[in-house]
Amino acid sequence: MVKFEPRHFEESDDPLIRDVSGNLWAPILEHPCSFDPSQFVNVMTNFMHNPNYNSNWLFRADILSNRGSARMGPPVPGVPPRTTSFEGFELEDALVRKLIPRNPNRDRPLEQTCLFLRSEDGEGGRVRSLVVYIPHLTSPEEVPFYHPSVRGIAHLHEWDPSSASPGGKVSIHLWPFAREDLRANNRMQRTALMLLQLLHKHGEGRVAGYVKRVTHDTLIPQKRFQDRHTALKSRYAKDLLDSWAEATDPKKHVFEDIAIAAFLIELWADMYKEGDGKFPGFVDIGCGNGLLVYLLRKEGYAGWGFDARARKSWSQYNIQDAAPDDTSPLRDSLQARVLLPSFVARPAPGEGDDDVSGEQGLVHDGVFPKGTFIISNHADELTPWTPILAAQSQSPFIIIPCCSHDLSGARFRAPAPKDTSKGTSAYASLVSWVEKLARECHYEVETEMLRIPSTRNTALVGRKPTGVADLEGIISKYGGTAGYYENVSKLLKTGPRGH
Repeated sequence: MVKFEPRHFEESDDPLIRDVSGNLWAPILEHPCSFDPSQFVNVMTNFMHNPNYNSNWLFRADILSNRGSARMGPPVPGVPPRTTSFEGFELEDALVRKLIPRNPNRDRPLEQTCLFLRSEDGEGGRVRSLVVYIPHLTSPEEVPFYHPSVRGIAHLHEWDPSSASPGGKVSIHLWPFAREDLRANNRMQRTALMLLQLLHKHGEGRVAGYVKRVTHDTLIPQKRFQDRHTALKSRYAKDLLDSWAEATDPKKHVFEDIAIAAFLIELWADMYKEGDGKFPGFVDIGCGNGLLVYLLRKEGYAGWGFDARARKSWSQYNIQDAAPDDTSPLRDSLQARVLLPSFVARPAPGEGDDDVSGEQGLVHDGVFPKGTFIISNHADELTPWTPILAAQSQSPFIIIPCCSHDLSGARFRAPAPKDTSKGTSAYASLVSWVEKLARECHYEVETEMLRIPSTRNTALVGRKPTGVADLEGIISKYGGTAGYYENVSKLLKTGPRGH
């Protein structure tokens, strides 16, 4: 890979691209490269669809119009692009995108034309590729914070196959609002450096054979998720951060659970839109601080959660419902219970262990009303039990694995999968192991890499069972439950309620 050591242009250097309208495009920085024109265009196309690579202030780009091409897909009529011409270049693609900021209360969206141009030397095989961004604005005062204060940005790639390695150059050019020397502007220099460095990294990565392993938005379109996420964050984040009662980092947990709630709400919108669309309710097993249950309940979804011990925050997140069929007049949405599935072997009479299976209000057998959506979010010991409980109750589920435990509740290292394309790390092995278990429970498992502030962000979704599984046989195959009952007994003796 070519080491990143950019060259700064001087004010006396001639422009490398000439706008036929007479607009001055100032060259700022350049660097050698070993990636060819097709790799450059592929990288820039990826950047065009994902402006968040260039700015953490941005969520995404919505395509407003596209004249249509093999690269960009069929035509999309809409906002007309603001085109301009450059000497020696032919226009190949033109589209308009809308940049969507992460915080719409602080920054406004921005419409922007994207142009792909090309110039070829038929004899020498030299190719010049140009990608130009032109924001739809007329003055510096209109420029949002996340965009450089310029009328346009250009990325130029020059390729000469006959030259010695590396064979190419990339450069950044800016079109100022006034005839000023942008090279003396520190912020513009930093912006140009960031743009060039990112282009260099992704382009050289393609030469080195880098293949992106993580793919987001396979189940829910990015726009739907991010719009829902923005709405939930605007509605709840500030109050939740200000009232955080736990010792853990509030930003991580609040923003993570808001994102998971946004994903689930959009997933449920797809799952229950057919027929009468009635939502069957949810249960969050191993619900922890209870925030996810609280968010889903506040958004109108019936459900509850339980954990082996109560948390400080439960007093503010707990929602009570009238439950006339229960022994008590009110049912808490957050309850302290331990899971003791009916599949777990009980001690024989007279062996000295107390029978805890009948402890009222403390133990749950893992059998839920048919169709209840089971949430298993970093549920640790309950993670491998999730697809088994789901199959038992004919329920859908989502599993977001975290720490590795077997069916007995003991910590263990999941075996590396035979298919190593998804990785062989401890976490990747756990995900593959749980996914395999779920498939043997007769679920078609879908995978989504969640957009949450956590490296353990793989979600396994099973929407409905495809058959009847031999659950006893599966439990035996995956190590059995020896020791699970004893762990439950210890939890009960130490007081799982935690109040």
